[in-house]
Amino acid sequence: MNAPQKKLGIIAGGGNLPRRLIRHCIDTGRSFFVIAIEGNAASDLVDDTIPHLWIRIGQAGTGFKRLATENVEEVVMIGTIRRPSFKDLVPDMRTTAFFAKIGSKALGDDGILRALIKEIESEKMRVVGIQEVMGDLLAKTGVLTRKKPSKADLDDIRRGVTVAFELGRLDVGQSVVIQEGLVLGVEGIEGTDELIKRCGGYKRKGSGGVLVKLRKPQQDMRIDLPTVGSRTLENAKQSGLNGLAVHAGNTLIADEEDFIRQADKLGMFVIGIEPGDYLEQ
Repeated sequence: MNAPQKKLGIIAGGGNLPRRLIRHCIDTGRSFFVIAIEGNAASDLVDDTIPHLWIRIGQAGTGFKRLATENVEEVVMIGTIRRPSFKDLVPDMRTTAFFAKIGSKALGDDGILRALIKEIESEKMRVVGIQEVMGDLLAKTGVLTRKKPSKADLDDIRRGVTVAFELGRLDVGQSVVIQEGLVLGVEGIEGTDELIKRCGGYKRKGSGGVLVKLRKPQQDMRIDLPTVGSRTLENAKQSGLNGLAVHAGNTLIADEEDFIRQADKLGMFVIGIEPGDYLEQ
């Protein structure tokens, strides 16, 4: 007999994955409670039929207290979060104490997220990755689409992996756009979609270029995994890129069947890669 599933707390940001996770919990009968982050989670993510609380990103104390009141035992943090400036944060006392405690770690996303995991788990709740709750979300190894990368694309992927690996090691970003060996742009605080749009204006004539997206080497698998979806494809096509190379087994694909179907329709390739096979020597 299977043990009953533990109540799940869903800290929801933007994108489609929070919605998919909520639907999964409903379909499987798993008890859950949603903490929806204002200005990030979709306004129609939850309604009166879904147990939830909306909070600002600086209201950690309010969110933790409610999760404890709801007897949540496991927590998933899923969806994109736009990092606010300290001016816009307006933190409650718990959040203020949190930033005072982590100090200089607040300068890097990974430091903040690792500290946040410790803070949540100090409340006797275990942080889990969405891939532990839902299967078949991670990109598989190999070409996923009808179109395959050309030799020029593979050369760009090798260059991109080397650059993205160093970016991740320095906790800068997960993505880079390469065209004919030239780095058109690297991901900063603006995120992948804005990176792709920006690089469209820098492209030269010739090969279309490639987006390479990797998990940072030191990154915890439970949080902020690289994610691609329909918007990634739309922006990449609009910017004239040939395709995407994503970290196999470490990149979340929202609605994989629809994603691959869309890539095929757009005439783009998507390939899941093992970075070690592509690092330049």
